[in-house]
Amino acid sequence: MTVRRDFQEPPRSRPDLVIGREELFTSAREQLGRGGSVLLHGPAGIGKSTVLRALAADYGGAARTVLRCSATESESHLPFLALADLFGLVLEDVSGALPGAQRTALESALTGRGESTLQRDGLALRLAVLSALRVLAAKGPVLVVADDLQWLDAASAELLGFAARRLGDTPVQMLCAVRTEGQEYDRHLPASPPDTLAVRLGPLNRTQVSALLDHRGYTPLSRSTIRDIHRTSGGNPLFALELGRALAESPARPRPGEPLPVPTSLRALVLSRLEMLSDEARRTLLVASAGARPTLALLHAAGREHAEAETAQAAALGLLATDPEAPALRFAHPLISAALYAEAPAQERRAVHAALSTAASDPIERARHLALATTGTDPDVAARLAEAGALARDRGAPSVAASLGLLAARHTPVDSTPGPDERRLQAAEDAITAGEADLARDIARDVLTRATVPAERVRAWMVVIEAAGQALGEVDAVFPQVLADAGDDPCLLAQVYYQLAWRGLVVEGDFAEARQEAAHAAELAARGGDRRTELMALSFQASTETLMGHPDAPATVKRALKEPQDPYVACHHNGAGSARFRWLIMSDQLPEARATITSLLREVRRRGMVESEVHFLRFLADTELRSGHCGRALDLARESLRLARDSGIGEGASAMLASLAEASAGDVDRALALAREAADHAEVDGDQMYLSRALAALGYAQLVAGDPAATVRSLRRVRELEQGLGINDPGRGRWHGDLAEALVRIGEPGEAQDVIDTTRAHALRLGRQSVLAVLDRAEALVRAARGEHEAAIVRLTSVQDRLGRLGYGLEEARAAFALARLRAQSGAFPRTGARPLPGPASYDEAARLFRRCRALPWLRQVDAAATAGSAAAEPPAAAPAVALDALEGLAAMERQVASLVMEGATNREIAARLFISVKTVEATLTRVYRKLGIRSRVDIVRLAAGRRTT
Repeated sequence: MTVRRDFQEPPRSRPDLVIGREELFTSAREQLGRGGSVLLHGPAGIGKSTVLRALAADYGGAARTVLRCSATESESHLPFLALADLFGLVLEDVSGALPGAQRTALESALTGRGESTLQRDGLALRLAVLSALRVLAAKGPVLVVADDLQWLDAASAELLGFAARRLGDTPVQMLCAVRTEGQEYDRHLPASPPDTLAVRLGPLNRTQVSALLDHRGYTPLSRSTIRDIHRTSGGNPLFALELGRALAESPARPRPGEPLPVPTSLRALVLSRLEMLSDEARRTLLVASAGARPTLALLHAAGREHAEAETAQAAALGLLATDPEAPALRFAHPLISAALYAEAPAQERRAVHAALSTAASDPIERARHLALATTGTDPDVAARLAEAGALARDRGAPSVAASLGLLAARHTPVDSTPGPDERRLQAAEDAITAGEADLARDIARDVLTRATVPAERVRAWMVVIEAAGQALGEVDAVFPQVLADAGDDPCLLAQVYYQLAWRGLVVEGDFAEARQEAAHAAELAARGGDRRTELMALSFQASTETLMGHPDAPATVKRALKEPQDPYVACHHNGAGSARFRWLIMSDQLPEARATITSLLREVRRRGMVESEVHFLRFLADTELRSGHCGRALDLARESLRLARDSGIGEGASAMLASLAEASAGDVDRALALAREAADHAEVDGDQMYLSRALAALGYAQLVAGDPAATVRSLRRVRELEQGLGINDPGRGRWHGDLAEALVRIGEPGEAQDVIDTTRAHALRLGRQSVLAVLDRAEALVRAARGEHEAAIVRLTSVQDRLGRLGYGLEEARAAFALARLRAQSGAFPRTGARPLPGPASYDEAARLFRRCRALPWLRQVDAAATAGSAAAEPPAAAPAVALDALEGLAAMERQVASLVMEGATNREIAARLFISVKTVEATLTRVYRKLGIRSRVDIVRLAAGRRTT
């Protein structure tokens, strides 16, 4: 008999479960699959019950009987209530198999009839519970699911604990959840079997909170709003959802600088202890809640004379966290601060801000408090806010500058100069810099409903276009309107034609048109004296010419770098520095490219230019990947992708580069998924340029995955796209060698040679030495396919040396690998005449180079080839145990950890590489040992090398 009750959730709710919980869900599921028990623990609202239900639904089908109880605080004083929930529906099935005394004790406890109690017939009742579980288990596995273990009545808890400690090998598992604030979950372990795995659910990060809100339909929310929700909720999913719901239901959003509105449902959770505070202590906490980094000194300056005693009282009640090393006061949870502020009357809040406007030491903070203390328009307050916004901009805090700009606009009289809309547009431009495209677009659209001055309208339209990012097709209808607003003003027209250049590239996929529009924009800007737009247009023209292989590219780069320079353009991702980087990296000047992009990345981080940071992280990852620093490239690519998803900027481009990095140094399955994601983004955006890049990444991942036919399909489409786009420089995508190699593998050497010959002509004209070397490597494979083994080996030996001198470590390793495979297949001997070492030894050079690059997927290919060679060379009786098949049977995370162990990485290094904790690494290794039947890290290395373990 199986008791299901309410385990089965509708499929649409399942995405909630895996958002931010993938790894712990997998660990718990595997623990249950091994016959063990699981205890989920964490604070209120962290998602324990949700994960519990998901695990029960997911694993419940493997059990014949599922017993469930869910306790509540109000019922925790009722004895045997949980026991009745668990056994009430199965009592008739088990009672007949119990001895008389045990049956009487259990029926009395469950029904309340008779005189039996735990105190009077304690042993009989304890044995009855144990026997009942054994009776059920004799018919098939039993799963006991207990939620909110902290509210379990004491009698039931004691009985469950007694049985759990004595079940032994009986197929009874427990899946429990308990509310904890720290690590005190261990006091609940006695109520679980000895092999129970304790799993702590922690807070979600900002990206995960954003995904959760999006899944629940609380959209669209700006990046700044999501940031505020994450900060206020502390990453607690329940709190985040309640805050999102409150915002969705509220007709008005909070003013810039104000905390989020806290719904009544959450205020009750955190404010009950405030009733125990004195009125004065509560006012002191209100001042602290309004301050950015409240300290005792700030509270004193704001007029709170007894701040020490009042904050000590709050700390004793658990409202403030105590940390003697930290000067700033910290609320025990951010929600306490927000709820306290939301509960205060508006007049009292303004008084607090007025006090802080003079008490705060930072001019930006003083201006913010002054604005929140002021009602109505006030030109002096508006001016101070505008000055504070400029200061925040200079400090590299454009998001703060945008918030201050909106406050300044709110307090600016309509007839002032500058006016409120001009300040709003400055705030919108700051929001673009901060990566808050949704906020910027909303501000600009609002201004366009009122603006009549051409300069203001064009400026607003530019924000709308910039906010569209790569999806310029979505704002196609804007261009005729903005051209009409620009009239014949060369400065305004220059801005429009600069954006038309981007449209020509992204929407039309026409490099020649894009170059022409950029040149026209630069000319108009020079005529109107707009140096910033002129430099941006020249930089775009230079980048376009570089990708086209246009002969004017070097001269245009020099024009874009001429003085006077604009500091903003100099470090912008579409500016002159970026154009120079593209030229350097395509010209094989990797050290100079790395130095350039590292300097640019440092500067945009200082300025808070989020969009540029996303792109420069990707550029640096690309540089490291070409240089053969694959592990470093993977870390940077993942960081870029995480920031892109967090900000909603450049997700497709970052996914594309992350795919290349994963295929080279991480998980090939993830590489394939990321490449397809990048292609989907480009298709949706109508971005032909990045579609070709995404498909090139997909082709490379398919090649690494061992699917040359799929590689050919993907890269043939790339060739068609780039021919249509007019891209002639093979240094841009660098996919040509991969296509030729895949064509050889599927038996098409003739087409492979055609690809090589066509690409070589462009590479020779442009001096792309690394591309020529890779083409020579591919041509060696063509020759080998035609039986010219000796010539192929000579060519590969030369190619490996050339790529090494150019600094392309991964390509050098691939040449060494091709050389080793060719020698193994042809049976060729070194020139000394000595017979090569059999098996893995002939692949030592390739393995060494791939290991130096930390190119784990390629290293696995080398190991597989070496193992296959050893198996072919040795008699069957002496063949080693094939362990690579076992490694392939591991889960994705387990394979990554095992591969890094094989490389020699420590647990701490593995944790840093994979963005997980050291404890997670240790737990993963334990699972790897168990699955592979081994005992140590050394055994993993032995298995990977194809050697026996003892």
